[in-house]
Amino acid sequence: APAWLPSRRRKAPDAQTRRMTFLALLDYASVLVFALTGALVASRAQLDIVGFAFVACLTALGGGTLRDLLLDRNPVFWIGNPNSILLAAFAAVTVFFSAHLLESRLRWVVWLDSFALAVAVPAGTGAALALESPPVITVLMGMATGTMGGLMRDVVCNEVPLVLKQGELYISCAMAGAITAVLAIWLGLEVQFALLACAGVCWTLRAGSILFAWHLPVYKSRPPRS
Repeated sequence: APAWLPSRRRKAPDAQTRRMTFLALLDYASVLVFALTGALVASRAQLDIVGFAFVACLTALGGGTLRDLLLDRNPVFWIGNPNSILLAAFAAVTVFFSAHLLESRLRWVVWLDSFALAVAVPAGTGAALALESPPVITVLMGMATGTMGGLMRDVVCNEVPLVLKQGELYISCAMAGAITAVLAIWLGLEVQFALLACAGVCWTLRAGSILFAWHLPVYKSRPPRS
């Protein structure tokens, strides 16, 4: 358990095992959904099947790779378990042969990306918790895992990054979700339930931004005072 938790809240070994299994499932889910968004963006760019696989893997593995490198987690999750690459490649091939069936691929990208965010942020937060990272680092790792893969995808495919799109919540959703998880665990909630709360907060805020245009105030320049 993280060192910043009181000792009475440290968990038994069997709870640690359950938590690691739960984190592995989050990683797989994050890889799958982010890979689907990457492949859909590749379809919008009209890439070949190898391009689909490249963008899907970049999107699916990019955030988690950055997280593991920053945390000095050895080996990086997809090197330790290459099944993640195979899963991302399978998603890319599936989309390559089925993307034409979708009426609005951009809408699918936006909504799948919202689900990917809600899975990747708790995955990154949980990985940092497993390494007993301090609260600030735990929040930052959740944010990096949830946002960097999508940012890489959009930059490589010359799309406007969803992460930085004006008038929408994105990074703030990741931050709110990760903070929710840290606070919930500090208050004594089981790690799995805290990460589920993290996912719920992430997705609710992101969905609200998509549907109802929730956003934070943006900077507006003003003429200098004379």
